[in-house]
Amino acid sequence: MSENHEHMDHAAMEHNHEHGGHSGMDHSMHMGNLKPKFFISLILTIPIILMSPMMGLDLPFQFQFPGSEWLVLILATILFFYGGMPFLQGAKMELSSKQPAMMTLISLGITVAYIYSLYAFIANNFIPQIDHVTDFFWELATLIVIMLLGHWVEMNAVSNAGNALEEMAQLLPNTAHVVDKNGDTKDVSLQDVQEGQHVLIKAGEKIPTDGTVLKGTTSVNEAMVTGEAKDVEKEQKDTVIGGSVNGSGTITVEVTGTGESGYLSQVMTLVENAQNEKSKVETLSDQVAKWLFYVALAAGILAFIGWLITADLSTAFERMVTVLIIACPHALGLAIPLVIARSTSLGAKNGLLLQNREALETAKKVDVILMDKTGTLTEGNFAVNDYRSFSEDYTADQVLTYISALEQNSNHPLAVGILNKAEELSLDIPKASDVDNLPGVGLEGTVNGKDIKVASVSYLNKQSIDYDQDNFDELSRQGNSVSFLLIDEKNIGLVAQGDQIKSTAKSMIQSLKDQNIEPVMLTGDNQQVAQAVAKELGIDDVHAELMPEDKETMVKDYRDNGQTVMMVGDGVNDAPSLARADVGIAIGAGTDVAIDSADVILVKSDPSDIMHFLTLAKRTQRKMVQNIWWGAGYNIVAIPLAAGVLAPIGIILSPAVGAIVMSLSTVIVAINAMLLKID
Repeated sequence: MSENHEHMDHAAMEHNHEHGGHSGMDHSMHMGNLKPKFFISLILTIPIILMSPMMGLDLPFQFQFPGSEWLVLILATILFFYGGMPFLQGAKMELSSKQPAMMTLISLGITVAYIYSLYAFIANNFIPQIDHVTDFFWELATLIVIMLLGHWVEMNAVSNAGNALEEMAQLLPNTAHVVDKNGDTKDVSLQDVQEGQHVLIKAGEKIPTDGTVLKGTTSVNEAMVTGEAKDVEKEQKDTVIGGSVNGSGTITVEVTGTGESGYLSQVMTLVENAQNEKSKVETLSDQVAKWLFYVALAAGILAFIGWLITADLSTAFERMVTVLIIACPHALGLAIPLVIARSTSLGAKNGLLLQNREALETAKKVDVILMDKTGTLTEGNFAVNDYRSFSEDYTADQVLTYISALEQNSNHPLAVGILNKAEELSLDIPKASDVDNLPGVGLEGTVNGKDIKVASVSYLNKQSIDYDQDNFDELSRQGNSVSFLLIDEKNIGLVAQGDQIKSTAKSMIQSLKDQNIEPVMLTGDNQQVAQAVAKELGIDDVHAELMPEDKETMVKDYRDNGQTVMMVGDGVNDAPSLARADVGIAIGAGTDVAIDSADVILVKSDPSDIMHFLTLAKRTQRKMVQNIWWGAGYNIVAIPLAAGVLAPIGIILSPAVGAIVMSLSTVIVAINAMLLKID
């Protein structure tokens, strides 16, 4: 790997990764903006409908005039190449991958309709010895417009997911403060920073690269990267991650990873690989379209051969064309999009944003749900769970009051939790003076003339200050972060804070079990905290101290084991596993990276909405199946009749009757889609 390639900045990473996305026959990739294409095609279609018969049947509102057939030909030709191009390009993609589906079926219908209508125009206007040939310009125009409408409705309902990789690249700053051999500092573009260089990171700044702390102590907020809200203390020889946020200390770091070698870029690579390798679900409509394509092709060829033997070339040709056009029902193009549009609307009203329609079809098969702990099952915010005094001279409330006095000018997550508790108890908090941050330790200052500190257990250990080890261990096992109050270096009391389990999480876990779906908890937090939360929620399968690649590997292992996996998370470290899972669900309060990697977003960040999504998915699937039967079911009868199977006994489906039945099925699927409800 060349140096220039290895040490690229976040803009370069964004460029290299920007094309990540779901693989497979994603029709939206080539269809572009369908709104203008639909309306322009509609304008072209209206005069064709007014001047061209419907499968040979003249409607009351139609009219012709000298030269009108030329106008119809010109408009239909423009419409075929302009409005039909997305389907023709889609068919090319499907056929090149040997997976004929909806695009191929539509292309077959419109191509046959156009070519045969062109032949009919030439025969009717320039070859008088041939009897009048019915054209299919009306069917061509309406088929293109309705299919464009269906795809536009679907694409409009399920907006394209954002670029998770782009969001991830933006976590890094543009420049870094590089310290030279003389100790001088200069700002250098991130792309020019190299491994081995020393970088100064000031309080509150984003950490630009991976590295090892050489000088200074601080606490680092790695929540954006790891998903865990608790700040991590850093001192000499500790590692820091590019993209995390430095606390109130200033540190000097030796760069160990930049560009592609950095942790964040490795996570980006995991996301990109997961998106590219995530197998595309063959949607229900594509499965039906594939079989209709084969059936129509076979029936058309057999009809041509049969009528050629029993009648003449012209009749055989017309029967084959009728079969191929009828095989592509207008209703099939609207059957699924209308359900998706209705489902998406219902989901949005209930706090569910659908970014990938395939998730609705996959969700019914989910048998295991992997859930990140922090932010998904827990609030991701610290709250006081316990506070106590070890001295007869001070009450527990006084301990909390003194700690609050030091914390009232801080925006640290622990400080917020303490101050909220003090406000809840209506404590009278005194003013603190000479407040100073002790990086990696806590705070110190003067309150009521006393020298006080709020310190971590590591400080007590270093200073050989006594504390109750069993009591501390018990609070830690419950998932708490423990801070001690020291007055004149004497241990007076403590406050214990922990992340709060979301109120609806426990009932959601039970509901999953009732549906025979296995809940699994994943977290980057330590084993003690993870087990405490899992026990409270009733989750048996717990995996702690995980890195992003570990979570993604677990998703892959479950899938390789034949299980259909849903992943729920909210942090950057969840992005690879969200992209890898069969269904990825992001918590709305999470990071943009996680949201952009997911198929579904829970806007209200409420775990119970997972159950709402599963319910919506099942009912949507039911409506899809119903509409597929209404949209394509009549082909079971129409194709054989159009081919002339019952011609020997005088029964044959006329094009006009076929058109009427087709129109009725379109109305039925529209009404059926609107009947979808979530409750």
